[in-house]
Amino acid sequence: MRHDKLERELNLILLLTENHTYTVDELCAKVGISRRNLYYYLEFFRDCGFKVYKRVGGYGIDRDSPFINRLVSRVSFTEEEAVTMRRLLDQADRGNPLTANLKKKLDHFYDFEILDNAELREQSVRSVSALYDAIKLRRQVILKGYASPHSRTVRDRFVEPFLLMNNNNEVRCYEPSSGMNKTFKISRMQGVETLSTEWEHEAMHRRMFTDVFMFSGEELLPVELLLGELSFNIMKEEYPQAKPFISDDAPGLHRLRLDVCSYAGIGRFVLGLFDDIRVLGGPGFKDYLKAKVEKMNLKVRG
Repeated sequence: MRHDKLERELNLILLLTENHTYTVDELCAKVGISRRNLYYYLEFFRDCGFKVYKRVGGYGIDRDSPFINRLVSRVSFTEEEAVTMRRLLDQADRGNPLTANLKKKLDHFYDFEILDNAELREQSVRSVSALYDAIKLRRQVILKGYASPHSRTVRDRFVEPFLLMNNNNEVRCYEPSSGMNKTFKISRMQGVETLSTEWEHEAMHRRMFTDVFMFSGEELLPVELLLGELSFNIMKEEYPQAKPFISDDAPGLHRLRLDVCSYAGIGRFVLGLFDDIRVLGGPGFKDYLKAKVEKMNLKVRG
């Protein structure tokens, strides 16, 4: 049906506008289409005015595409509007749960430490722009005067940036001196110097993923469940981002196939509704649940 096709198109647009780089096979698997249909959709998006470009190993849609700009201008606040609303909420009744919920939503989308400081805001914009170009051109950079809360130092950091994260408030980089992938906050750097040298350690780059249960990690772990009506409805209500990974299996049964960054979130869900869920995979998740159940038994006996 047409609405099913439209849902696939919208899901594909969301994936392509993420900061992650998905391969052709990953996009096909997540949306449930063939490679031929994927290329058809990409051409269709180009015809509609989206700036579709090929990244290393995959495709993406530039967020500067005209349609996205028009959409954002209609549904989001300007930085000045966001700051004003946050200040008004700070002055409102602190015991009001609605006020707290609104503040939480605003804090999720806007970094007010940056927005409330004009000089810091301009500096952040310049840093994000430089990092965006460096990632696109696969260039090494120096994060100037980065303030690290762990080492309590302020020093330059030589890195290879490869992923903007968290609404462009953070950047994922590989740091050759430590041999580690690290996440740096934009607000803690005084600037970005783009070098002429290209990436030299791309094979060491490890993306940071965030699953539907809001756990993050560098590794994705496959999980497959068979949900009854109760667990199916609770999953949709509490974790709406999981909906694209659910398909009807039989009357009253729904199959969930997705990758998670940690078994903790999905494990808590399964253990809380164990009599309405059948665990089909993967092996690592089954072992995790067995270990959890054994620990629970020991606590009950003890």
